[in-house]
Amino acid sequence: MKFPATDVSRPGCVNAHTHVYSGLSPLGMPAQAPQPSSFVEMLERVWWRLDRALDLETLRAAARFYVAHALLHGTTTLIDHHESPSCIEGSLDVIADACEELGMRAVLCYGATERNGGAAEARRGLEECRRFIRSNARPLVRGVVGLHASFTVSDETLAGAASLCRELNTVTHVHVAEDIADVLDAKRRGHRGPLQRLLELEALPRGSILAHGVHLDVAEVRDADAHGCWIVQNPRSNQHNDVGYPRALWASGRVALGTDGFPADMRAELHALLSLSRIHPEAEPTAPAGVIRRLDAGRALTGERFAAGASIEADTVSVEPAGDDVCRARRVTIAGREAVAEGRITGADLEEIDARAREAAARLWRGMEAL
Repeated sequence: MKFPATDVSRPGCVNAHTHVYSGLSPLGMPAQAPQPSSFVEMLERVWWRLDRALDLETLRAAARFYVAHALLHGTTTLIDHHESPSCIEGSLDVIADACEELGMRAVLCYGATERNGGAAEARRGLEECRRFIRSNARPLVRGVVGLHASFTVSDETLAGAASLCRELNTVTHVHVAEDIADVLDAKRRGHRGPLQRLLELEALPRGSILAHGVHLDVAEVRDADAHGCWIVQNPRSNQHNDVGYPRALWASGRVALGTDGFPADMRAELHALLSLSRIHPEAEPTAPAGVIRRLDAGRALTGERFAAGASIEADTVSVEPAGDDVCRARRVTIAGREAVAEGRITGADLEEIDARAREAAARLWRGMEAL
């Protein structure tokens, strides 16, 4: 795909599913030895330890670092899925404040789960979503209801999320069928799969955001589409975690592109997708045009969440040539505010953000080691 040359304005990119809390991971996160042997082991030994080690100060450093560099990559919207079990209350405000400071548009949620503290932990997660959605007045930030994944919550928590969506007239953001473990868990609970479980418990209002969908079949993808749900593909993450390549996403026109915590360079993500689509031609019969449209789908998804707010057409980027798979933003304008000018962020000192991130990362790795 060819992107415009320097100073030619184009629509900003949307990262339709990410994890801002993992923003410090490029800054020296220690490798696990031995390497995790499965996706669930990867979660247990790496990402679930990282999120438990977070405190609000470390989260703030991670959020500012991730958001600042996302802007420099030409990303104008982050649709984030957050978890920090040791500091749930107020965590969404920390991320929202970083977005407001730097001028980033965002859709935030807390991913309620029972994996650490049972039903009480899930209730706290849902309550953080409720509190944030009710109290947030930031014009560029919206909140939705979050669930971690079907396999880490009970039917009672799913029913609670469904009730909260109805109460607040909003949608759910949840991982669905990222790994076969999610499918097998739903089957053990008496459902065809995680999508059917979520639908049967009314936890997916129209417009809900389903991250991954790797192990959904064609009928399930069409069912998600018929229910007005978005699916977000995350090529680099899926490849890194060795969970497989989604073979049925072509069956929906509501498929967007995310990074699942990888840096928010959507040009790099798109080039990874194009490369993988050539390896899996049976899974992408409409490639390359069909997969390129997933960037446009992210803007349509964002438009649904901001229907009552400023038009996302005001979010534009001009880029510098920096190689086919790297995006360097020269100018980023979001809702009329210039968030990047002459290749520099305008809302804060990038050197200070990076320095604080390095300090916080060192603390975070020590905290992970102690768990």
